[in-house]
Amino acid sequence: MKPQDENKEGIGGMINPRRYGIERVAYLLMRLSGLGLLAYFIGHIYETSSILKGQVGWNEFLDLTQTNEGHALLAIVIAMCVFHTVNGIRVMLGHGGVGVGKPSRPDYPYDPASQNMKHKIGIYSAIVLAAIAMMYGLAVMYGE
Repeated sequence: MKPQDENKEGIGGMINPRRYGIERVAYLLMRLSGLGLLAYFIGHIYETSSILKGQVGWNEFLDLTQTNEGHALLAIVIAMCVFHTVNGIRVMLGHGGVGVGKPSRPDYPYDPASQNMKHKIGIYSAIVLAAIAMMYGLAVMYGE
């Protein structure tokens, strides 16, 4: 691809994760998990306020949430929470130069392959820990 054709891929090129590397994927997952946790927080406030309707209102809302879809949603919330926490700690350590070293300057042209391998290990470990926590949450909710 010629350099002048680089920006002619449209939306498909913008959302292609192979174009950016794992750092960009971690950035997008961090933002999406933050928005998802905000939505969960607002929903949780609404759920908790249903107790004002008394025991009947509380039981009606629990009937909606104690379904397979509700449990799957909670497993996703668990994964978002763990990923957001672990990746946030990784970012704080990286910016502080603790444990993973200081990140290099993202000078143009950006070459993700030149990044510190410890940063990538931190990203992959955040994804793996989130997946493990999600599977554990599913096992607890669906297990016997």
